[in-house]
Amino acid sequence: MRRPGSGKRSVSEARLDGTQAGSGLRTIKRVSPYLWPKDNREARIRVVVAMALLIGAKLIAVVTPFFYKAAVDGLTGETGTNAAWLLAIGAIGLTVAYGVARFLSVGFQQLRDGVFAKVAQGALRSMALETFQHIHAMSLRYHITRKTGGLSRIMERGVKGVEFLLRFLLFNIIPLFIELALVCGIFFFAFDVWYLAAVVATIAVYIRFTFAVTEWRVKLRKQMNDQDTDANQKAIDSLLNFETVKYFGAEKREARRYDSAMEGYEGAAIKTSQSLAFLNAGQSFIITGGLVAVMVMAAIGVQNGSLTTGDFVMVNAYMIQITMPLNFLGSVYREIRQALVDMAEMFDLLEQPTEVADKPGAPALEMKGGRVELDAVEFGYDPERPILHGVTITAAAGETVAIVGPSGSGKSTIGRLLFRFYDVTGGAIRIDGQDLRDVTQESVHDAIGVVPQDTVLFNDSIRYNIAYGKDGASYAEIEAAAKAARIHDFVMSLPEGYDTQVGERGLKLSGGEKQRVGIARTILKNPPILLLDEATSALDTETERDIQHSLKEMGQGRTVITIAHRLSTIADADRIVVLQDGQVVEEGGHDALLLTGGKYASMWARQLAEEEDEAA
Repeated sequence: MRRPGSGKRSVSEARLDGTQAGSGLRTIKRVSPYLWPKDNREARIRVVVAMALLIGAKLIAVVTPFFYKAAVDGLTGETGTNAAWLLAIGAIGLTVAYGVARFLSVGFQQLRDGVFAKVAQGALRSMALETFQHIHAMSLRYHITRKTGGLSRIMERGVKGVEFLLRFLLFNIIPLFIELALVCGIFFFAFDVWYLAAVVATIAVYIRFTFAVTEWRVKLRKQMNDQDTDANQKAIDSLLNFETVKYFGAEKREARRYDSAMEGYEGAAIKTSQSLAFLNAGQSFIITGGLVAVMVMAAIGVQNGSLTTGDFVMVNAYMIQITMPLNFLGSVYREIRQALVDMAEMFDLLEQPTEVADKPGAPALEMKGGRVELDAVEFGYDPERPILHGVTITAAAGETVAIVGPSGSGKSTIGRLLFRFYDVTGGAIRIDGQDLRDVTQESVHDAIGVVPQDTVLFNDSIRYNIAYGKDGASYAEIEAAAKAARIHDFVMSLPEGYDTQVGERGLKLSGGEKQRVGIARTILKNPPILLLDEATSALDTETERDIQHSLKEMGQGRTVITIAHRLSTIADADRIVVLQDGQVVEEGGHDALLLTGGKYASMWARQLAEEEDEAA
């Protein structure tokens, strides 16, 4: 989904059309700073040493067949002009030299991989961390419109793509072309131009065919990835809504939905496999034709005496030496091309601008009591559908202000704006006289504690979830917060106590227990401003009363903004603000608002009647 006014394409719109997402040069340019970090001298030295070992390995590999040729000529007696040094060294010595050269070639390659491993893994770690941090820096709007499963796959494939690119582009493709250039030079100088022409023609046709077919296969692979992402999103979405699926007996429906997505993946995967078979067959035909042509030329040379048997063996060795890596060129090129696409998706994600960003050099919020002020606030999630129309609300330091109103009036939107999940489009929100847009988001988040309607917990222990309120909290602090939230006795009654696992999103706990854990971690955070966003509306009446008592105690000495659905929970607030259609229509104390007989009074009467009906 593209945000209004944004010139960026979303990750889902990325295509293999040579534009932003398909730009290999852009991707390589983004990766290069991680491979040559300016602030890491050791990493740069390792890169230089690895490249030196790479070149050394290829030089040894290219020279090796000469020892093979010399040994064969020595054994067959076809010494030619090399008689003196052949007789001095001997065929056995040349054979040993050939073996040593082969070992050194492989040894240099392994040493190169060992030297470069730290650089590669460091680059992967840095890129993964940057992506993770950037995703957390994105606005709430972005996370609402994106699917978590798709984001995780994009991140996973992107990092794996970087690893593959580092491994194969640097240590397979580049060395391959170095070796091909050296072998072509040897054919030209050691034999004649026709050998060079045959080799160059074979390589050119092979590479052209490979690249053309692989480009087609990359498009098929992109379709397969899209189907894979879609299936993964559906699976995660279904599992996260496990209870809902059960409520509506929709297991078979979910299975059909998932199978439908997997059917699309299956079709794309079959096309990908069939195209691979075509690629391999074509490559084999081209490379075999070139090998046969060069070997026939060498055989004719041996027959007419212009070449020795050793020359024939050397030609064969060189052709095998270059054809073996060429056999992998198609798959490696495809993987590199796919890696570039995967990385481009990740970099598209990194280049998505953060909707809410700190101003350069913004100071931290300076708390002077906790006065909260909404000054003629205008806001809409969509510019064409405004939600708030000039809302002005003030909460003095230490005051409890309740915001009530019908659904869609903008109550929860005010909470999101106060926490600065979004920036206002008009007016201002201030804390102690400081505009939230002029201070750092981190300091705003530190100053506000939120207890939402549905507390979502991490799939970890109760201890971990309470301790999340304060980094590095001690056991005594965790226990004190739990006692204040009146959940300590319940936790101690569990077999594993504070080490009890709460399950994904806290599903092993009841709604009231989850809320108390949420209250405990907010108490541990100890914020000067408290935002209660319909914190008890999803609970039963008895549990609500208990938790309301805990919330009231937690609000002592703090500025409290309560967004409420049940009016009975905010009757004792210092001030009540009534919203309707994004505007303040009434404001005052509970008794005063009832006496006016306006919107609040009608809402109170209606809820009172509903509660009496329920009781009856």
